Amino acid sequence: MTTKQRAYLKGLAMKIDPIFQIGKNSITPEFINAIMEAIDKKELIKISVLNNCTDDPKELANIVGERTRSQVVQVIGKKIVLYKEGKDKNKKIELPK
Repeated sequence: MTTKQRAYLKGLAMKIDPIFQIGKNSITPEFINAIMEAIDKKELIKISVLNNCTDDPKELANIVGERTRSQVVQVIGKKIVLYKEGKDKNKKIELPK
């Protein structure tokens, strides 16, 4: 992913609200499955890490990105933004070259 593409995705992410929260249970297989379903439909999602979660948000972002085969766009404070290119008919976001 180029810096131009990352900047474009960051701009889009500013307008969306987090649809998942990571709490004290951290990351479970069910949580990963739910994220995979959502990211396949939406392409770009935001996750918030609650204060009762003791794990580092950057580490969590890398783990979730790896397990869902998506890219970590950014981690700001306790917010994680993930992107995964949609397949054919699910493709909604057109990245700049």
